[in-house]
Amino acid sequence: MTIWLVRHAKAGSRSAWSGEDSDRPLVPKGFNQAETIADQLAGEPVTRVLSSPSLRCQQTVAPLARTLGLTVEVHDALDEGHGPRGALELIDLLASSGVDAVLCSHGDVIPEVLDQLARRGVNLDEPGRCAKGSIWQLDVRSGSVASGTYGQPA
Repeated sequence: MTIWLVRHAKAGSRSAWSGEDSDRPLVPKGFNQAETIADQLAGEPVTRVLSSPSLRCQQTVAPLARTLGLTVEVHDALDEGHGPRGALELIDLLASSGVDAVLCSHGDVIPEVLDQLARRGVNLDEPGRCAKGSIWQLDVRSGSVASGTYGQPA
């Protein structure tokens, strides 16, 4: 089974946004990246799509969820500033349940999750990489993450 860990696509600038950061949307390039991510993962056996509460994350995986006939499930553990603990617990739960899933999170959470996975002995082909619109494919064997492969941004 597989868990895909997606960093949200290109969003507007924090400094140019006057509203709540969690409401900051994707820019046109980001919407194009979201469609490309949907195209890349549409043929995979994804049964759940999970996202940070931030609008930009939900917008990143919405085209995939729509294509697959799924609902985007919002999880606080994937939100910016929450650190790796909750996201790792979610990944571990999905892995032990045998659920193929896509998780969308942020540039602070994903590298910390990858660091913790590497500390567990998980083989990561390009540790530290996490560009906007990129996808980490986490391969699960015997109920836990065994390896991870970095996919260039959409």
